[in-house]
Parts: sequence; C-alpha cells; structure tokens
Amino acid sequence: MEALLQEYLPILLFLGIAGGIAAAALVASYVLASQRPDAEKLSSYECGFEAFEDAREKFDVRFYLVAILFIIFDLEVAFLFPWAVSLGAIGVFGFWSMMIFLGILTIGFVYEWRKGGLEWE
Repeated sequence: MEALLQEYLPILLFLGIAGGIAAAALVASYVLASQRPDAEKLSSYECGFEAFEDAREKFDVRFYLVAILFIIFDLEVAFLFPWAVSLGAIGVFGFWSMMIFLGILTIGFVYEWRKGGLEWE
C-alpha cells in the first residue's frame, strides 16, 4: 500500500507547487497593482454594447454565428497540430480522415458566410 501511495507523491507535489504559484500570483497582483477603480472600470461590459434592463431579451443571431465560427476554427487548430505530428504513423487512412473532417468544417464555414456572420454593419 505504501508503494501505491508513493506513486501519487509527484502528483501531490505538482498540485502543491501549482497552488503555491497561483496564490503567489494573486497576492503579488493585489500588492503591486494600483487599485484605483473609477466609473469606467466598474461598468459592466457585455459584447460591446450597454447592459440590458431585462436579462431575457433576445440576442442578435450574429453573436451565435460568431460563436459557431470560433468553434470551427478552434476545432480545426486543436486537431490539426497532433494530426500533422503523427501523419507519418497514421498513413493514408489518417490523411483522408482529416480531409473529411476539414470538409465538414468547411461546410460550416460556408454556412456561416452565407448567413452573413462575417459581415458587421
């Protein structure tokens, strides 16, 4: 049982060091940063426009289209780097699998383009 617990020691050390660094960063930012709040800093900021009176008011569909665009490019980047590194090992099947994946993402991009999500007035 003691050998099993010793295997978790590096994880506990890592969590302790990470927690210490995070706490030190918070304390340092509180001590070193100038604390001069004004009306502009304390005002709420929400998507580039003033806050609503009612939280149940509908958003413009363009905000959702921008979110879709972010997801498209975020997924693409998240999967392209590991794919490129392991391309030699996965062969032709892996290459065509990624081409199908990129095709699906391209369909999503074209949909967003057609809906006008890339154009702001």
